[in-house]
Amino acid sequence: MSENAPVNPSKFLVVVTSLPDLEAAKDMAHALLKNNLAACVQLMGGIQSIYRWEGKICEEEEVLLSAKTTDSKWSEISAFIQSAHPYDLPEILAFSPEQYEKQYGKWVESEVNSKI
Repeated sequence: MSENAPVNPSKFLVVVTSLPDLEAAKDMAHALLKNNLAACVQLMGGIQSIYRWEGKICEEEEVLLSAKTTDSKWSEISAFIQSAHPYDLPEILAFSPEQYEKQYGKWVESEVNSKI
């Protein structure tokens, strides 16, 4: 079997949320790692969000946070982001890739299940 063959895709999740600035995103990233809810968190600044909120069209610059975790952590990471997020209604999305590198998937799983 190839090292890049699908590895039970339901076990690996990429959780995405957006935050108002880099400081809030870094705080969230560190908290997710400290609480073993994610193995790796990536931040991408300069995201332009245009959305409707309470009947008005809004436009904001945000930071996109992408956390690598497992589906066994979904309930916990979702609840944590909801409680720690500065927005009233944060975007919290999860995607399960169809394929990913086998060793990377194992590393993510070992990190979020680590007792350290």
